[in-house]
Amino acid sequence: MNKADDSQPGRPFHISGGINMHKIKYYIASFRLRTLPLSLSGILLGGLLAKANGSFALLPFVLAITTTLCLQILSNLANELGDLQKGTDNSDRLGPIRSIQSGALSLHEFKRTIALFIILSAISGIALIYTAFDHLWERDGIIMLLLGAAAIVAAIKYTVGKGAYGYHGLGDLFVFLFFGLLSVCGSYFVIAHQLRWELFLPAASIGLLSTGVLNLNNMRDIENDRHSGKRTIPVKIGLQKAKYYQVGLITGAVICMCLYTLTQFHTLKHFLFLLVLPLFVLHLKKVAKDQGRELDSQLKVLSLSTLLFALLSGLAQVLFTAPL
Repeated sequence: MNKADDSQPGRPFHISGGINMHKIKYYIASFRLRTLPLSLSGILLGGLLAKANGSFALLPFVLAITTTLCLQILSNLANELGDLQKGTDNSDRLGPIRSIQSGALSLHEFKRTIALFIILSAISGIALIYTAFDHLWERDGIIMLLLGAAAIVAAIKYTVGKGAYGYHGLGDLFVFLFFGLLSVCGSYFVIAHQLRWELFLPAASIGLLSTGVLNLNNMRDIENDRHSGKRTIPVKIGLQKAKYYQVGLITGAVICMCLYTLTQFHTLKHFLFLLVLPLFVLHLKKVAKDQGRELDSQLKVLSLSTLLFALLSGLAQVLFTAPL
């Protein structure tokens, strides 16, 4: 590369052999930063519940957050690649124009970024398990390594490949399992080194709300998904039933958290998370009357409401529960 070329007017600055600095905004757009608060909800809740139980370790908690963020970005990148390859990302799609679809990033650049986040997810996950347990190869370490590997595979296979489960209506199940059960229970386990059966209630709560975000996304894109052969739950059951399904997901999440709170009950202050209930009600009212592109703004609303719900649920346990 001729160094003189880098200084020519009108040419975007770039690092030799590295990332073109002019394209950073397109990489960031593909990271889909608005999805990150949702991915943090389960980790934060799991960490706060461990703290309430008298166990907390800062480094595993921070590494759990780092690993989750890497996995979420990996999932977003793989989703964009898979939808492009299957023709789902087209001019009829109602979501934001994506970086490969617009030509801002090449397929080679995009695949290289996916590979980078596979590596980052693996490194962060291994560091988490190494820090949390005495040895990587003890039973608990091996279990968590396998679950971490499954999370990487699930992040990629949502839309990539012939067996992409997101195209067969299984995305909801996987979001519930990984964003809910694994996120909350897994983060609790690597911090507290134990697992209690009642933790599956708050884990299910976050899983249901996370599934609600996916269902909202799929309701927005229902027509384009139907024409592209992407058999999401809304495509299978229709828009109106998908809206009832949304009510069920959010109602179920609140019920699960209430049931968990009753198992830990000492004071009404434990129900601090119910302060988020009006946000959920307003969200459902908006979903009931809107469709298509009008639903897009509710993705941020539900994601941030879920994060607030998780924080208030966890903080109430930390502040008002005596450690066991």
